[in-house]
Amino acid sequence: MCFGFDGYAPLREAAERGTGPDRRSLLRGAGATLIGGAAAMGAVAPAAAKGPKAGKGGKGRPVPPGQISIQMYTLRSITNNATVDGVLATLAGIGYTKVELAGYYGYSAADLGALLDSHGISASSSHDGISGSEEALHAKMENAVTLGQRFINVPYLRSTSSDAWRAWADQMNEEAAVAKSYGVKYGYHNHAHEFSEELDDGSRAWDIFTERLDPSLVHLEVDLFWAVTGGLQTGEATEATASQFAADVIAAAPQQTLQYHVKDREPGLDPFAGNAFADVGTGFVDFPQIFGDHMVKEFIVENDRPDVDPITTAEVGYGYLRTVRAER
Repeated sequence: MCFGFDGYAPLREAAERGTGPDRRSLLRGAGATLIGGAAAMGAVAPAAAKGPKAGKGGKGRPVPPGQISIQMYTLRSITNNATVDGVLATLAGIGYTKVELAGYYGYSAADLGALLDSHGISASSSHDGISGSEEALHAKMENAVTLGQRFINVPYLRSTSSDAWRAWADQMNEEAAVAKSYGVKYGYHNHAHEFSEELDDGSRAWDIFTERLDPSLVHLEVDLFWAVTGGLQTGEATEATASQFAADVIAAAPQQTLQYHVKDREPGLDPFAGNAFADVGTGFVDFPQIFGDHMVKEFIVENDRPDVDPITTAEVGYGYLRTVRAER
């Protein structure tokens, strides 16, 4: 899940102090190593929403429909134990065959897997925090296998201590080795602070992680909203160049980027604004450019704060990804 609204104040203070990162060192370091059922859900008429931009070019590679997913955090306001069946039915009606989980809604992994399967949807990925014990780690992996997951991702870490980030990287390498034994790929999902917040030793979390995470074990799930936001917050990118900033850090990282959170950003807002989220294709993130530079295994629609309603976000995101073409 995306915890998108924590800690803007220290980032703003760092920007005012002029302690934003040097982009060249950042890249150099990275390269070093509703409702109550399907009928009720279907009756929800989407409110008027800003339409997505058409995909550029029209001649590049399309996004395969079987690689389109949605992060269930986007739908958290309408999804609980009583409504998840109807939400999944609506997602299936839109065309989704995959979701990324952000919790089980009170179900066991087996029961949730059966519910997903009844709608022709699989939980190909999930967000799960670093485990507090070996027992918890194995339980997490067993649940992932029960659900048929291909991926599992750590969703959020934050500290100003460089030692904490190094310890997390080491633990993630250990957890990823266990995940590999279960046949599950283990990754990390970024926010903006990994790029833009200076740690106690002057380093950046992104530098530490890309240098220390084992690329043979740990992949990246790059949240494109937060990657472009990181570029804006450091002052090393403008809205016109922020998509290239994101593409550059993806290219420079020794870890493979296997998944995207396809999330857009409203233009013209302060880089530290907490309400900058936009439905996919309606903001300024240049997805065709980024996809042209690097395609992934899974394209996950997300909006932390849907402008209209979560179903509209799901529809707009799926429709955009079915029509967009990667620039070549």
